[in-house]
Amino acid sequence: MYDIIIIGGGPAGLTAATYARRAGKSVLVLEKNAFGGQITWSPRVENFPGFVSISGTELGDKFLAQAMEQGAEVELDEARSVKDGGGVKTVLCESGAEFQARALIIAAGAKPRMLGLPREEALVGSGVCFCAVCDGAFYKGRPVAVNGGGNSALQDALLLSEKCSRVYLIHRRSSFRGEARLVEALKARDNVELILGASVKALLGEGALTGLVLDQEGAGRTLAVDGLFVAVGHRPDLEPFSSLLALDERGYAAAGEDCAAPCPGVFVAGDCRGKKVRQLTTAVSDGACAALAACEYLDHC
Repeated sequence: MYDIIIIGGGPAGLTAATYARRAGKSVLVLEKNAFGGQITWSPRVENFPGFVSISGTELGDKFLAQAMEQGAEVELDEARSVKDGGGVKTVLCESGAEFQARALIIAAGAKPRMLGLPREEALVGSGVCFCAVCDGAFYKGRPVAVNGGGNSALQDALLLSEKCSRVYLIHRRSSFRGEARLVEALKARDNVELILGASVKALLGEGALTGLVLDQEGAGRTLAVDGLFVAVGHRPDLEPFSSLLALDERGYAAAGEDCAAPCPGVFVAGDCRGKKVRQLTTAVSDGACAALAACEYLDHC
């Protein structure tokens, strides 16, 4: 029996583990893929306080090492469901293992939706990106493309247009879903080209992205770009835990700054929590808040 089980070994989950251990609680972290989370996809991280530049893999390793140094236990296993027994939560894993705790922190993250193209995953971090705020500076003075038609895609294109030599905004529909003011702002930029009624059909380049093949209303077109920013939304990994949570219309956990879920003893942290800003710094902030809230719950239950 643990005091706290944390589902998800990304920045939020590992930060929660560190804080909970420093409060004297026994902790188990369950991670289904690789400890460190999506930040390990980034070849360089330059917007996390304390590091001028560090690889995402190295930063993820530091999160893990710090949590383990504090005494957190870790398991590479997928949490498939949770039984709520009131004062005891039982987590059932893919391997068949079961773990119990008095409190639960769900830090399962949110995956960016991909385009489903051949070699797309292989080029993540080598031209295929999902965060203009995080990675846009690496493409200063270089041509890039953004794929998407909502506010996120429009905002990414605006941000990139301040740094990049050329920005192509590609959307499969004939009009954008985002705000008209953002569209007008993009039209006013000389280095931005709006490409409507088009979809990306292939990625060019071997070790790194060198271009895109488009299908624009039945006609083929090739773009020479060094980066593709995919902005077609995210998907939170919360389905196995939905009975414990209140989900918003997009499937994110509705929880306030205390990270508390409606089910007593359950807390939510990181990108799977409904909020406006999803960055590395906000993930670790959530992890700290969720851990402290969980410790307070345990101390008074």
